[in-house]
Amino acid sequence: MTSRPDRIVIIGVTGSGKSTLAARIAERTGLPYHAADDLTWLPGWVGVPDDEQVRRIAEVCAGKRWVLDAVYSRWQDVVLPRAQLIVGLDYPRWLSLSRLVRRTFVRALTRRRICNGNVESFRQMFSADSIIRWHFTSFASKRARIRAWAAESPGPAVVRLTSPRETRRWLDSL
Repeated sequence: MTSRPDRIVIIGVTGSGKSTLAARIAERTGLPYHAADDLTWLPGWVGVPDDEQVRRIAEVCAGKRWVLDAVYSRWQDVVLPRAQLIVGLDYPRWLSLSRLVRRTFVRALTRRRICNGNVESFRQMFSADSIIRWHFTSFASKRARIRAWAAESPGPAVVRLTSPRETRRWLDSL
């Protein structure tokens, strides 16, 4: 891409650092950052109904400039036609899983509020709804999507990054 894109979406497996990268892109470029979790979770870990999620995402994507830290399948048809760049974090499982476990443990320990005041807990960490369990459930399909989109984009340009070092270099180039 010859000019800096104004609408960027980050994709990656759970724990890969999508939100962190999106925030850094926003800091570096001045693009407004929108966290998917803030748009899809209500207090008490109540999921926003699908039609309302689509409405919220459509509102974000209608803007001229933004960076979004996820693309859920239920609303990818809203995001992809507006995105100018997809950044795929295709890191090894050991890296994303170790980041996820560390992050989840620290959040459960500190009770730090995230996405609309929600708090992660140790009980939740080991439950059937555990984000760590979700990592194992979704890793292969998310990774396959990143690689498929990098091979044949669903529309916008795709940058596939395979290591934190490569990601830092790419970020420095913005």
